[in-house]
Amino acid sequence: MKKHINILKSSAIALAMLMIGCEDGDLPFDDITADVTRGAVLRTVSQEGTFFDRNDTSTSWSLEFEEQDQEDGALLEKVDLFVGFDDNTEGNGTVAPAEVLVQTINASEFQTGEFGLPRASVSSTFAEALSALGLVAGQFDGGDAIEFRLLLTLTDGRTFTNTDNTGTITGSFFSSPFLYRLVIKCVPTAPVPGDYEINMNDSFGDGWDGAFITVTIDGTATEYTIDDGSEASFDINVPVGTTELIFEYTPGNFEGEHTYDIIGPTGDLAVEDGPSPNPGVITLSICI
Repeated sequence: MKKHINILKSSAIALAMLMIGCEDGDLPFDDITADVTRGAVLRTVSQEGTFFDRNDTSTSWSLEFEEQDQEDGALLEKVDLFVGFDDNTEGNGTVAPAEVLVQTINASEFQTGEFGLPRASVSSTFAEALSALGLVAGQFDGGDAIEFRLLLTLTDGRTFTNTDNTGTITGSFFSSPFLYRLVIKCVPTAPVPGDYEINMNDSFGDGWDGAFITVTIDGTATEYTIDDGSEASFDINVPVGTTELIFEYTPGNFEGEHTYDIIGPTGDLAVEDGPSPNPGVITLSICI
C-alpha cells in the first residue's frame, strides 16, 4: 500500500513540475534536445557481450550504434574506435599501455537505419584487444577491464566522446555513453567447491517483488529471495565433486530497486548486479 501511495504522490508532483517546466523551459527533454542541437550523439542500438573471459580469448564484444545530429546525420564525417586497458589488480604488477586506435569508420561506410539515420557496427574478440594493446598472459587478470571508446568527428571539425557527455545523454534516453567497459572475468570451467554467500538488497525495503535467484547443484534447485524488508543473505555450500552449478536470476516487479552480489569460496566478489539485474544465468568470476 505504501508503494501505491508513493506512486500517486510522485505522479502528482511530476505533473506539477511538468506544468511549471513548460513555462520555464527547464525540462530534462529541453536539455536533451539542446545537447543534440549543439552537438551530436552515438546512440547504442544493440550490444553483444558484456565481459571477456580470462580463460577464453575467443570471447567477443560487438556494438551497433546510430549517429544523430541536427542535420539528421549529414554532419557525420567519421567515427574512430579506440581500445584501452584499466589495470585493477596489484598481484601482477602495474600495466598501463597507451590507448590504441584500432578502427576508423568513414561516413560513406555507414548504413541507413530504420529511422533514416546512419548506423554502423564494430566488434572485437578478447584476443584482438590484447594484441592491439600488446598485452600477454600474466599482464592481465580477473578484475581488470578492456575499454572501447568511440570518438565522433563532424564535418565542421567538432569532436565528441565520453568526456563531453551529460548524464542525460549517456543514460536511458539516448544511451550514448561513447565508452564501453568490459571487465575481465575468470569464468570457471567446472564448479568450484566451497561456501558461497548471496547478498540481496531492495532499496524500497518491501522485499524483492517476485524476483528470486535460483541455485541448482547437480539437478537440485533452490530459490532465494527477500520476502520482506530491505536485505537478506544466504550461505550456500557446494560440495567437492559437484558437476553442475548454476546461478540464475528471475526478475519480478520494480526491478530498479533490486541489487545483489555473490561472494565466492575464495572470499572475493564473484559477481554483482543491479539495479535492474540482468535476467537469466549469472556468470561468476572466480580466480583461482
